[in-house]
Amino acid sequence: MSISDICCRIRRPGGGTVLRFAGFELDRARIELRGPDGEAIKLRPQTFAMLTLFTANAGRALSKRELMEAVWPNVHVGDDSLFKCIRELRTALGDDRRQLIKLVPGHGYRLDAQVTSEPVTSEPVTNEPAGGAAAPPADGAEPVANATAEAELAKTRWSRFVQRGPAALAAVAVLGAAFGFAIAAPMFGPGLFISRPPAIAVMPITGSEADTVPTAAAVTIRLADGLAKIENIRVVTPEAGSDSPQAASARPAQADFVLSSELQNTGPTWELRARLTRTATQEVVWSAPVSVAIGETDVGLQQSRLAAGLGHLLALRLNELVQAGVPTDGAAKGVVEQATAQINQTSKERFAAAQTMLEKALGDHPDNVDIQVALAALQLRGIQMVWYSPADAAAAEKNAKAMLERALRSRPVSIPVLQAYCRFLNATNAFTESLAACARTLAFDPWDGMALFHIGLAQLPLGRFEDALATFKQADRFDTPPVSRWTWLLGAGVSYLMMGRDEEALPWLERSIAITPASGRPLILLAAAYQRLGRTDEAHAALTQGLKLRPGSTVSNIGIPTKNVSAAYMEARGRIEQALIAAGLPER
Repeated sequence: MSISDICCRIRRPGGGTVLRFAGFELDRARIELRGPDGEAIKLRPQTFAMLTLFTANAGRALSKRELMEAVWPNVHVGDDSLFKCIRELRTALGDDRRQLIKLVPGHGYRLDAQVTSEPVTSEPVTNEPAGGAAAPPADGAEPVANATAEAELAKTRWSRFVQRGPAALAAVAVLGAAFGFAIAAPMFGPGLFISRPPAIAVMPITGSEADTVPTAAAVTIRLADGLAKIENIRVVTPEAGSDSPQAASARPAQADFVLSSELQNTGPTWELRARLTRTATQEVVWSAPVSVAIGETDVGLQQSRLAAGLGHLLALRLNELVQAGVPTDGAAKGVVEQATAQINQTSKERFAAAQTMLEKALGDHPDNVDIQVALAALQLRGIQMVWYSPADAAAAEKNAKAMLERALRSRPVSIPVLQAYCRFLNATNAFTESLAACARTLAFDPWDGMALFHIGLAQLPLGRFEDALATFKQADRFDTPPVSRWTWLLGAGVSYLMMGRDEEALPWLERSIAITPASGRPLILLAAAYQRLGRTDEAHAALTQGLKLRPGSTVSNIGIPTKNVSAAYMEARGRIEQALIAAGLPER
């Protein structure tokens, strides 16, 4: 069961149930938790999914494995993610004494509350609708006989709410601010304001040949499940098990956008073409082709990469659409594009020219987020390449952080801004903070391979080698964007090295080098693996080649972090350094 199975299938008007427990209401049709006072309580999609699972199994202990497989299907996460959801649930429910969500030692967690269900046949109504007539109760609800009884009910709800204490009141204050922002935020362009996330109808992927049908169906499910993880959209799909055209065509009417796709097997590759249409105008607002090699890979991997390749591109476009009201500057955009082209260049002169260009542009456009992000990325590149003096590097790091935090305040859900902040925190050894920032990026693009790569990089110095390896392998399974493939291949190789599994590290490091042969660091790490396997001639050859690409490299400056790292990491790092010294790398 996935998140979308638990909570994210949007029902037709007239369907759905509300679950009641301990004074709370869980409205699965609206994907909403309401407190005893009737106010909505904001939950992340994963936390809402976990609460839905608890209510469906009230009184039964659910193991950590059950919870993880349901909330994070096909994604490896550590216990931290589970514990975070549990903490968020307890806070939302005012369960400081842990009487609702109980730990069952040796078994997992249990919702210790009686849960009742009530069918809902329409949108919730207010007690005093326009026109002054009393609102009828929903079918199956207990009617309120008169105003006095209704007042007593409201009083009881408020009393229960107040008993939840300051945490509940603070939650409402935060929720009110969030709702105020949502109502005021332009979603689809100037002049159009909405108070709900846009709904995307994911239509079944079609194929002209019989052999495409199973893959098309599997990719549709993977794609819908992935999109359901994105915080600021809703997913609409045909009813499970319904093959009728009427059931499928009913969905787009409920959606703001419709995603339709066709899949073709060309022999060497799968070719998937998709388009996103605005329901109101039938305007095609986005289209993209995705190609995945069949080769010798298994069918599951092909399906994963098809869904991820399309989902990643679609997530970026949806992110732009949600922020369509953010003003842009054409001239500033041109400067950013010119400067960004220099960021990955290894020339110090190109770097200096790009920095001058961006600093001037920021002076002309001080509030332009794109320029702030581009300049911060460039300065980070300069720090990593040691193109600043120590004093200038410290100033550049402080300036880059300030710009990125300012950009985040301006565009808190922008994928490019979140990505940049994620990379910055990792590069400046703020590993714990980086994990949170990179995970926040995945909340808007679950297939972001670079965000996964940086999560893995942060897990390594924290000593979480197995978690890092699983994260890098997940990035490889998604393979988005393919141009960054060498990075997570390198990350998996380093993870194996940290665990002393050198033979397993070799193919990952070698594949990474084959893609990007001009980078010296993978060759130096390959030399360590060869040396520890007793293949000293190959170790020396790899090290010699690596030093040609990174002249002047020593054990002390090859870029392995030492600040804010765990004891386990330092121990593993020491073993790698000893192997490199034995292979011939100077200590200083």
